[in-house]
Formats: sequence, C-alpha cells, structure tokens
Amino acid sequence: MSGTRPPHVKPPSHLSKSPPVPEPEPAIPAEEQGGPKGKEPTRYGDWENKGICWDF
Repeated sequence: MSGTRPPHVKPPSHLSKSPPVPEPEPAIPAEEQGGPKGKEPTRYGDWENKGICWDF
C-alpha cells in the first residue's frame, strides 16, 4: 500500500479535509529534582561527596 487512493476512488462527500498536523514545540531541558546540589557527583567515574570518593 502506498497510502494514496486509486484515481477512480473518491472520498465521501460528507467528510471534510483533515486539519494540518501541528508542529511540535521545541523541547525544554528538564532540571533534576531532588538530586545533589552543585557539580555532578559522578563526573570522575566514581561517586564523590564532600571530597570523599567511593565506588559501588
């Protein structure tokens, strides 16, 4: 199926044209809620908190 009607098939007369599809709004980057304040704690590959680094 190509998604188009064959030339001999006409749409019903009681149907209206479809409205145009709206453009999506640009995404707004979400901020983390409830996470640690300050720099990312995993920025060196391990968890860091108050100068202490640990690995799981």
